[in-house]
Amino acid sequence: MAEKSKLPQYLSLSTPVPAASRAPWYKNTFPTYMAIFLWVGFYLKLAGPTIGYASVGVCLWGLLVAGILCFALYYYAPAMLGMKTGRPLYVVGSSTFGTAGGYLMPGLLMGFLQLGWVAVATAVSTDFIMDGLNKTSKSLSILIALIWVYVLAWIAIKGIRYVAKMAQVFNWVPLFMLFVVFWANRSGIARYQPAHHDPLTGFLSVLTIVIGYFATAGAAGADFGMNNRDRRDIFLGGACGIVGGVVVAGALPMLSVAGYLGRGASPVSYDYSAAISSVGALAPIMFFLFAAASLAPTCFSTFIASNSLSTMLPKIPRSVSTLVGVSISAVLAITGVANNVVGFFVIVGASFGPICGAMAADYLLAGRSWSGPRLGINWAGYAAWAAGFVAGIPDHIPGIPAAWVKADNPSVLFSFIVGFVVYLVLAKAGALPPVAAEQMVPISNESPAL
Repeated sequence: MAEKSKLPQYLSLSTPVPAASRAPWYKNTFPTYMAIFLWVGFYLKLAGPTIGYASVGVCLWGLLVAGILCFALYYYAPAMLGMKTGRPLYVVGSSTFGTAGGYLMPGLLMGFLQLGWVAVATAVSTDFIMDGLNKTSKSLSILIALIWVYVLAWIAIKGIRYVAKMAQVFNWVPLFMLFVVFWANRSGIARYQPAHHDPLTGFLSVLTIVIGYFATAGAAGADFGMNNRDRRDIFLGGACGIVGGVVVAGALPMLSVAGYLGRGASPVSYDYSAAISSVGALAPIMFFLFAAASLAPTCFSTFIASNSLSTMLPKIPRSVSTLVGVSISAVLAITGVANNVVGFFVIVGASFGPICGAMAADYLLAGRSWSGPRLGINWAGYAAWAAGFVAGIPDHIPGIPAAWVKADNPSVLFSFIVGFVVYLVLAKAGALPPVAAEQMVPISNESPAL
């Protein structure tokens, strides 16, 4: 066993969250995950690839299946690891990727992808503010995006307590508005017919969008789990916040868009913003409120990115790394790159799907517990990630036959499966490096079984 002093600083300075500081599921995990799905960025483009091909009923079943998969495959193992150890993702991930390998994955990769989320949130919020103002000025749009990014970056730098206060105010605003838009369009739901008739494509698109959107939040289950008391909190918080969040925040917008189109409204659009516009005089106010509800998600993503970059790059001042990072986010938002929401979800799913798969395999191999950090780079984890990432983006790889691309659908789910299988096979073949330090072994007395 190595001495603690030989561990990287991000591990040696880690201390578990004590039992006395933990809280019930309905005070942390449930509202956090519910808020993640209530953000308009999740369902803004959800309807087109789903109810555009399959009936509303088929897509609603897809939401339920997607929620269960997110809970069981992507969230459960990281959350249990966080609960059992009291430590965050970048610590428990050092088993799957090694004490040195953990710098890049999941450490810096989480930070970089969160900057992508900041860009998406900024683009969506800016568009909604412009819709509320009924303006199309490009210069005004750029100004709003820059103010949005840098003000919220300042709040994130100040600390999580300020982000939490903002979340308490704005988290539940979208739920009320989802019901308002649904009610305004309810009469057309029964008359809606998909533009295309391909139920399997619609069903699989639901899985792709939901799982891709959730992938990083699933791995972050370790950060949520370390604040939970026991596995009952893990189960109920995830079941209600993830499965419930997917169904509620996915179904209401789907039904609203279906109702909007079923009423024969013009223009014909599967974008949720069209359904918002249909509420009449309230629409401008609702656009502003949806933008306001994006304040907390933007702050949370900025805070997570800031924390990741400052932890993994301690020689760079936190304020500098954060401002550089959000400047990149601003460029992505202003240039329109961040507007490809569904495409971004696929990249996120391909990036974090195999991470969650490898962590799940590692969790099972350790007897449903945490082995502790492994020395150096755990190449089994990196091989699992590389293979899973390739499986997650087949349509972006030149020369891949179209039949393979079609078979690898939903690719975000296969990226998890490939990551899980590759890690399991390499681990059984003896490819795992030794555990680094005895004092990092989990402290929880919680039973490993569920």
